[in-house]
Amino acid sequence: MLAATLALAGTSVHAAECLPRVESAWVRLPPVAMPMMAGFATLSNPCETPLQVVSASSPAFADVSIHQSTVVDGINRMREVDVLEIPAGGSVELKPGSYHLMLMQPKTAPKAGDKVSIVLKLQDGRELPASFQVRANPNAS
Repeated sequence: MLAATLALAGTSVHAAECLPRVESAWVRLPPVAMPMMAGFATLSNPCETPLQVVSASSPAFADVSIHQSTVVDGINRMREVDVLEIPAGGSVELKPGSYHLMLMQPKTAPKAGDKVSIVLKLQDGRELPASFQVRANPNAS
């Protein structure tokens, strides 16, 4: 019984330590001063179970939310998403025309080359901080 308990404890500790990776993170600089911007990245989950991103925040913006853009009957639509699931061993790409972070009311005017800090919150309460590079040209790296 003790061995089984220790084995389970080790598994839950391992699961708690497993975090997704935020890669190629960037924010699109709008062509004119606008009260909103969009954040993009690839979220990779090396864990054995799916992970859910339930919210996001940033000291650089008044509000950050997860959105999904779709085309329905030829019309572009965007809606807020309550939960973004990252499959076990898989990834989700936040990209233009799909899932992305809506960054509302920047507290200062960011410029190309700046870095902004964004924190993704997981369903279990853990937080995943990431640095997003501001780009005027989305193809710049």
